[in-house]
Amino acid sequence: MDATPRRPRSALRPISRRTLATGIAALAAPGSAWTQAAWPSRSLRIIVPFAPGGPVEVPARVIADHLTQRLGQTVVVETRPGAGGAIGTHAVVQANDPHLLLCTTGAVVIAPALARNAGYDPIADLTPISLVSELPLIFATRPDGPIRDLDDLLRKAKANPGGISYASAGVGSTTHLMGALFCHRAGVELLHVPYRGAAQSAMATFSGDTDLVAVGTLEAMPHIREGRLRAIATTTAERIPVLPDVPSIGERVPGFAMTIWYAMFGPRSLPAEAVQRIVAELAPVRSPDSPLVQRYVASGGRLLLDGPEPLAARIRQELPQWRELSAATGLRLE
Repeated sequence: MDATPRRPRSALRPISRRTLATGIAALAAPGSAWTQAAWPSRSLRIIVPFAPGGPVEVPARVIADHLTQRLGQTVVVETRPGAGGAIGTHAVVQANDPHLLLCTTGAVVIAPALARNAGYDPIADLTPISLVSELPLIFATRPDGPIRDLDDLLRKAKANPGGISYASAGVGSTTHLMGALFCHRAGVELLHVPYRGAAQSAMATFSGDTDLVAVGTLEAMPHIREGRLRAIATTTAERIPVLPDVPSIGERVPGFAMTIWYAMFGPRSLPAEAVQRIVAELAPVRSPDSPLVQRYVASGGRLLLDGPEPLAARIRQELPQWRELSAATGLRLE
């Protein structure tokens, strides 16, 4: 008789390929314990789709430094400017890598609304993480510039269509669309001159290359305080505390109101648990004594970091607005 001990039948039963594949898929599915533990499994990059030195880069670097300390992985910021933010945004969408995030402006909804083929859908291809901040926009000129105030701008623009130029941070940028919306609502025509970022557009105006600049207050206030720029109008519905003597466009153009907002997104592959963790880890940045909070308050804005739902709602609200502007004016981004 063979005395060799026999293994239990269950131990000899092979595992089918289907069973193995099902088990692996369950572990890798979003929301599983495995993915919660795995993210982030390596360093992260935050793409800023605008030129270095612009206003989006400031909060992106604060966020990157904070997350580096809290996530146990290095988080770096990389600028990829071009096409009003579309090039960097498209890079994040195409990579679909949960370790590649995006910090951008409201331009993220402008390109899909105005371009024939933006290459991405902000609802289907991006995962909202949070609005970062919101700021007024302004029209500003150099101190000795040709435009004295908002009434002077409206009067001269109507008398000389296309004779007044304004600089923006690029074709398809929020500042470009600020000027386009102003022209549409006020019934005037300005000459749009795009640059490769907010810093460059401001420099073009105080050096005299353009008559006006459309710019966020975060970028403009240092120039205003140092006397290089003079604000002539804000885009909020009411005047802002940091510029109490500057009228809002809505005072002369009823119903006009617009702000610039910054936001963080992930690709569509970013797990919900990763979104929740990022928002939770960034909570200390919202402290009233945070330097970033104080920076925005000094510029008439506010720091948000309030999670994915308000950001998703903002996208759904603004897409129809820009599509309407495109239909009414023929404005398209090629």
